[in-house]
Amino acid sequence: MTQIHPTAIVHPEAILKEGVVIGPYAIVGQHVEIGENTEVMAHAFIDGRSKIGKNNVIYPSASIGLPPQDIKFKNDPTRLIIGDNNHIREFSTIHLSSTLEMDTVVGDNNLIMAYAHVAHNCQIGSYVILANAVNLAGYVQVHDHATVGGVTAVLQFVKIGTHAFVGGASALKKDVPPYTRGQGMYRYNIAGINTVGLSRKGFTQEQIDAIKAMYKIFYRSNLNVSQAIDYAETLPTLTIEQQEFLNFCKNSLKGISKY
Repeated sequence: MTQIHPTAIVHPEAILKEGVVIGPYAIVGQHVEIGENTEVMAHAFIDGRSKIGKNNVIYPSASIGLPPQDIKFKNDPTRLIIGDNNHIREFSTIHLSSTLEMDTVVGDNNLIMAYAHVAHNCQIGSYVILANAVNLAGYVQVHDHATVGGVTAVLQFVKIGTHAFVGGASALKKDVPPYTRGQGMYRYNIAGINTVGLSRKGFTQEQIDAIKAMYKIFYRSNLNVSQAIDYAETLPTLTIEQQEFLNFCKNSLKGISKY
């Protein structure tokens, strides 16, 4: 049964599925769709063409689906898509996309902590953690199982690879390859493989060793990135994880963090 607190303001054309709970003083706009058993807590604000999945918890004063902070935005009917089982904490902001061709997307099972900002056209995968006050500029991609530490700023179009661990108070100007860990405000330093995180996620020692071997080609040899790609492509067999690492580096438009 849907529950709407008497002080909440819910537009009559908003779509609320079975089991949705809307808390005190929350506001839900005309074009919003909220899936089953999602809870919207007190003073949360949801607007725009926002489609939110099931079993999410949206905490007090979160702001979702407002227009992008983009001077090129022309008030087009752009969208925000949020999946299932996400926790979106206090005062976090997730904006609509600025273009009709590409939605802002947040996947499933993510934790977006207080004061985090997900800008227009960002693509967030699943099982991602954005810690407190992480700021993602437009078009940032964060792949599945990545963790971004608090007070980190990420420049437009940067990609963060799967299972990467970005330490707090970092500034990212280039892409962060999958499975790596690093930190740095003035210059982001890749410190090695996210071994602890991979072990906790169930990666075998054999898988981790294979990732380390690929990492050494890119970070512990005397090869530049192009040479490392060429060399890695000559290897007779690659594991799934090695191929993921290689493909990420090959397809990087910003260039990978190399220190």
